[in-house]
Amino acid sequence: MSKPLKQIHLAAHFPGVNNTTVWSDPAAGSHIEFSSFAHFARTAERAKFDFLFLAEGLRLREQGGRIYDLDVVGRPDTFTVLAALAAVTDRLGLTGTINSTFNEPYEVARQFASLDHLSGGRAAWNVVTSWDAFTGENFRRGGFLPQEERYSRAKEFLATAHELFDSWRGDEIIADQATGTFLRDAKAGAFVHQGQHFDIHGRFNVPRSPQGRPVIFQAGDSDEGREFAAEAADAIFSRYSTLKEGQAFYTDVKSRLAAYGRRPDQLLILPAATFVLGDTDQEAAELAREVRRQQVSGATAIKHLEFVWNRDLSAYDPDGPLPEVDPVVSEDHISRGRAQVRMYRDPVAIAREWRQLAEANRWSIRDLVINTGNRQTFIGSPETVARTINDFVQADASDGFILVPHITPGGLDPFADKVVPLLQEQGVFRADYEGTTLRDHLGLAHPDADTEARSRTSAPPARAAS
Repeated sequence: MSKPLKQIHLAAHFPGVNNTTVWSDPAAGSHIEFSSFAHFARTAERAKFDFLFLAEGLRLREQGGRIYDLDVVGRPDTFTVLAALAAVTDRLGLTGTINSTFNEPYEVARQFASLDHLSGGRAAWNVVTSWDAFTGENFRRGGFLPQEERYSRAKEFLATAHELFDSWRGDEIIADQATGTFLRDAKAGAFVHQGQHFDIHGRFNVPRSPQGRPVIFQAGDSDEGREFAAEAADAIFSRYSTLKEGQAFYTDVKSRLAAYGRRPDQLLILPAATFVLGDTDQEAAELAREVRRQQVSGATAIKHLEFVWNRDLSAYDPDGPLPEVDPVVSEDHISRGRAQVRMYRDPVAIAREWRQLAEANRWSIRDLVINTGNRQTFIGSPETVARTINDFVQADASDGFILVPHITPGGLDPFADKVVPLLQEQGVFRADYEGTTLRDHLGLAHPDADTEARSRTSAPPARAAS
């Protein structure tokens, strides 16, 4: 008996806080005007996507006091944008990245509960941590938390937020048509939390929202991040774009769920994916090469190389050979604060490998960065891209993809118009929404129902060491 086809989950990442956006393209529009966000969201909803995703940029990326060549100059507040989009969409999920290192549970829980009410049950929270002292300077003296402490804080942050969401239950209020809504139980909204990171008590002032809690996303790839997702997340982002790597990540994360009393279908694996479409595969490949060169200017190439070399390389020609000097191995990193977790464990070995690649292929610095950096995930005709996406999902390399176009705000339109209909014809993507909430779109149970199901298990889930 053949295995039934999995249904593909698709979402859209509004470009901007990344290095994919090509602002020099004549088709590029504003990344800050609401019309751009509205166009992007309406396109995603027209294509019946699960949700729209906003990344978080809490500080402009810079080195040596200069902003990165491709970074956007400013980003509106996430909650403000998502609340506005709730008014111009009806079914599309609204996902925002909110940092657990620099915020407080009560404030974040209140904002997400409010967004879930305003949107009719479409809110989602991408829970992230930050080890970056450079960003942390905006928020706290000292700037950062050690890795073990930031994950400990994140776990307690999310648990505390859940306590706040759960302090209101459906049976604690009654609605009277004549006089309004009254409390049945005087304890509704009351909470007390005492822990390592938070010691708070009071009354949560936003009633239980349509989804009970927002859908929870997590983006960490470390062992701690994977364990955190297995314990507490509804979906996890993945950075793996090849079939083999995707399958390994998928198997690893899904295998961790049983320790927490969860089934494999209770956590979705959703890699971010870029794409370039053409009428033919050859046309798409040529366009992809041009897009990649636009994404990596000479200035950007030098900045990328400085991350590995940990030294000022501004005197080098980006169209010339790689530096003959070796990287500086030091905890005092050129990117100020980002050395708390180095991006490359052995920069000298990486430099040696890159020099060999550059020599063998006659690559300049810019060529090397273009060819060793992130490549477009899907390149080809609409038929090729639709087939490849379906192959990934059916082979358990992912449960779907979060698509990141390189043009704002119209970059998603070609995918919606040309690829989505092909997936619908194959019977692997919805022709219309079947529910009203984001949990409906993702096939996730309401947390109250999930809690009841867990309470029937014979043993409590084992907790992993943080």
